Amino acid sequence: MEMAKITEYARALYDAHGDKAEAEAAQKAKHHEDAGETKEAETWHAIRSAIREIRGAHQG
Repeated sequence: MEMAKITEYARALYDAHGDKAEAEAAQKAKHHEDAGETKEAETWHAIRSAIREIRGAHQG
């Protein structure tokens, strides 16, 4: 998934779930890792990272 889409998805997830969004993304990443779906897991890790950046911007 391209970075713009990752950021867009992270923003939507954060808007919907607030501070719980990062945990949601981590759960999705773990699920895909456990299923052996490497690409999907990498995408969710990137989404989690983007959510962390969004959260940091809101804390300052």
